[in-house]
Amino acid sequence: MKLQTILDLPECKVLVKGNPDREISKVFCCDLLSIAMGKAPADCVWVTVMGNKNTLAVATLADAACIVLAEGIGMDEGTLEKAAEEGIAILTTELPVFDIALEIHEACRS
Repeated sequence: MKLQTILDLPECKVLVKGNPDREISKVFCCDLLSIAMGKAPADCVWVTVMGNKNTLAVATLADAACIVLAEGIGMDEGTLEKAAEEGIAILTTELPVFDIALEIHEACRS
């Protein structure tokens, strides 16, 4: 599945587009950055409520394709600019972590 599928989800607002043609491996949910650093798979869509510059640093290390910020969480402009430089898509949604992760999982299976 391509990242464009995630970018098109109506429940999400795209903050940084990333590379829409990037392949997605799976959805990954975690709010503890030290766990995400070691366990987030490359090319994943990472769903979290941690919307800070350290989240972006971990996503870069893990080679995540996308960060989806649940519960209406956002990121500051400087971090969003850095995400654009790194090619990591950033989206936000009002949905809880489980709900948006399930929707992403179902989109991956379609």
